[in-house]
Amino acid sequence: MHDITLILLGAGTASRFKLPPKKQWIWIGDRPLWLKVANDFQTIENFSNTIIVSSKDDIQSMSNFANYSFVEGGKSRQESLKNALKHVKTPFVLVSDIARCCLDREMIRRVILAKKNNSCVVPTLNAVDTLYYKNSPINREDTKIIQTPQLSDTNTLKIALDKDIQFTDDSSAIASIDGEVIFVEGSTKAHKLTTIEDLSKLPCLKAPSKRTLTGFGIDIHPFEEGKKMYLCGVEIESDFGFKAHSDGDVAIHALIDALLGASGLGDIGEFYPDTAKEYKGIDSTELLKDTINRLNSFGYVVGNVDLSIIAQTPKLLNYKKKMRFNLAKLLNLTPNLVNIKATTAEKLGWIGREEGVAVEAVATLYYYDWTNR
Repeated sequence: MHDITLILLGAGTASRFKLPPKKQWIWIGDRPLWLKVANDFQTIENFSNTIIVSSKDDIQSMSNFANYSFVEGGKSRQESLKNALKHVKTPFVLVSDIARCCLDREMIRRVILAKKNNSCVVPTLNAVDTLYYKNSPINREDTKIIQTPQLSDTNTLKIALDKDIQFTDDSSAIASIDGEVIFVEGSTKAHKLTTIEDLSKLPCLKAPSKRTLTGFGIDIHPFEEGKKMYLCGVEIESDFGFKAHSDGDVAIHALIDALLGASGLGDIGEFYPDTAKEYKGIDSTELLKDTINRLNSFGYVVGNVDLSIIAQTPKLLNYKKKMRFNLAKLLNLTPNLVNIKATTAEKLGWIGREEGVAVEAVATLYYYDWTNR
């Protein structure tokens, strides 16, 4: 439908989900949930544009997965929706939550076919349980359970949301300005993922792939006199350190690139640029911790890592075990899954001339298995 823009909302923190990954980032086969939902919608209708609303950090990574439009969300659902509506040019807009992840094709078609100017089309379910309001029973025949997606006249929705009132959905906003709300039959399949318990109620969610993801990283730093030297977060006895914007821990930098490479999220310069003041002189272990937290929130688990340090000087034999155990702690791995190798350059080239150090790193990742929680 070239007169409809699809907006998928997923900027929430998912604080009620209580798993290491955000719910938007649990993996369904080889796709994160947000991408599965976006792609599934494309099989139903040919939308003029698809806008995914998420957090700034998520968008930086999401943009590596698909060529959708991405918009930074706000502090509330309504603010997020208003941000997205600024980019809508079609007369109608279909709004859904990424957490409403099992799509009922027929229900969505009912919503789209009922579109009408100055209105909002809403899928609903009838209440089947007894309902109370403020300690008094009410007639359940007079109630409806509201679902998404909801299809609205774009200009009408923009006007309705331009108030200092918080609405829980699009239909209540449009109803507040006397716009027409059109009810269509909803679907029990359209259950919303909110808590861990909801996972068992969503049969469309398949287990994550058991694929092993492999990444390679390399980093090089020249020496700088009068600076402390750190490798793998361990201080090395030396008269010089590494010339760098941060503390110059070349081993951790290579490892971060390997981890980001395995995840397909980018490279160290994209997340921790050497032009940013906040990273000036920073302890590189803090960058590694932040990387691990990011990977965990995006549904990745570290498998193992292997580093090769190429240095003519200093001698590292007596530091290798300490480096292994320190990285294992930072990565939450047993030490046998962290391997550290050190070699010289046989006095060849700039490393052989004792001008600096190079490190190569390999890392493997797996998808977090939410089915075995």
